Amino acid sequence: MNALKVMVVEDSIITIKKLTLMLEGMGHRVIHTCNSGVQACSDYIQMKPDLITMDITMPDMNGIEATRNIVKNDQDAKILMVTSHGQEQMVMDAIDAGALGYVLKPIKEDKLKRAIEKLCLSSEPE
Repeated sequence: MNALKVMVVEDSIITIKKLTLMLEGMGHRVIHTCNSGVQACSDYIQMKPDLITMDITMPDMNGIEATRNIVKNDQDAKILMVTSHGQEQMVMDAIDAGALGYVLKPIKEDKLKRAIEKLCLSSEPE
């Protein structure tokens, strides 16, 4: 898999740092971080990431609504939801909004890697 340009959308600084370390350890490049859905929507067009990791629960605009807005403007956007246990309905809402997959917190590097590989393989042209 080629290195991806990733935008991390997360309101926890600790989780941003953890995700960045994991993603860069996999050979990807974190090109931008946002701490709210509103910021993600406004920054997405300018940054043009290959992948977005999107937290669900954030201030201003949650990750589901941000996903819906981003996908409405770019149907090829690749969004991987990052969520806590017990938010199954929210995950389903995020998938309905256009997210292509999810990974549960606390984030494990092997599960993140598998989710990214699955997301990238499923979106390749046949």
